[in-house]
Amino acid sequence: MGTERSNRIKRALNVLVVDDDYFLQRTLVLYLNSFGHSGIVVENGQKALACLFERNFDVILLDVTMPVMDGLEVLSAIRSKEKLTKKHQLIIMVTGYAEAGDIDKLKRAGADGYITKPINPAQLESELERLIV
Repeated sequence: MGTERSNRIKRALNVLVVDDDYFLQRTLVLYLNSFGHSGIVVENGQKALACLFERNFDVILLDVTMPVMDGLEVLSAIRSKEKLTKKHQLIIMVTGYAEAGDIDKLKRAGADGYITKPINPAQLESELERLIV
């Protein structure tokens, strides 16, 4: 885990972390901070959509399985809105399901990328770099 922003990402990213697990929320924010980025946390998809109405984010880290509104529902809502706004939101799905069929499902739903649980900081940093650089 690095202690400063990646050399490949030239600016600090503003990241929305959407996950219902408190420990995972804190872990993701800790890793983001260690890379030189900042994270805002909400615990469900409904709150994520409300947050997106008020602020812009460079990337969303979106848990697949949550109460109230799951990650795939949020992803669908964001992608539907993009048809009107023509502005693409980068979304990295966070999932405990890493089988090929699961990953294909996320990609077909419109995810830009994914990371698997348990979170590996190198995988998170690599996925951020892949999408931003």
